Amino acid sequence: MLAVDRYELGPIGTNGYVVRTDRAASEAVVVDPGDDAAGLRLELAHLGAKCSAILVTHTHWDHFGGLADLAEGTGAPVYAPELERDVLEHPASYYAGVGVSLRPWVPEHTLQGGEVVEAAGMRFEVVHVPGHSPGHLAYFADGCLFSGDVLFAGSVGRTDLPFGDWDTLLASITTLVERFPPETIVYSGHGPETTLGDEVARNPFLAELRTT
Repeated sequence: MLAVDRYELGPIGTNGYVVRTDRAASEAVVVDPGDDAAGLRLELAHLGAKCSAILVTHTHWDHFGGLADLAEGTGAPVYAPELERDVLEHPASYYAGVGVSLRPWVPEHTLQGGEVVEAAGMRFEVVHVPGHSPGHLAYFADGCLFSGDVLFAGSVGRTDLPFGDWDTLLASITTLVERFPPETIVYSGHGPETTLGDEVARNPFLAELRTT
């Protein structure tokens, strides 16, 4: 099982993750650096780990607020959704009224789903899971699923934001449930970890999956 450290970042406590092959690993992957790049770099130093890659699940503002500073400070390549790359490159055009400062960044790699990202000794399968946002990606490695804002413990991603769609979101979650085993640990964009099996069994938003 991977070594996963969770950090609540930014004004709404968005989860960012530092992921390593094990607790002694000298390289790490950061998932969704939503804020506080300086703090993340201090944590990486404390862990004795170099940031080898940055994975972005989607480009809602609270998930990439620390991206540019972290990428610039570490030299780590950024992997992000192809369908949402314009948001990273021109955030002011999308979030002018949000009241947060977002630095633009041109991702070194863009993904559409179906790819494999190999970094820090890990192999991440990339899955396109739209519904919360059009290009949303989930990343799976060694029994761990970084689901962004698609699936939470006891809840699911919002679909009342621009480009959100409930049927599409449910289809994306169904894809994850069918593709990965129930014991898969889900590391969400907000809240505690869970498993796919627990969510299928208990999540009130997934009742449809229990009747099919």
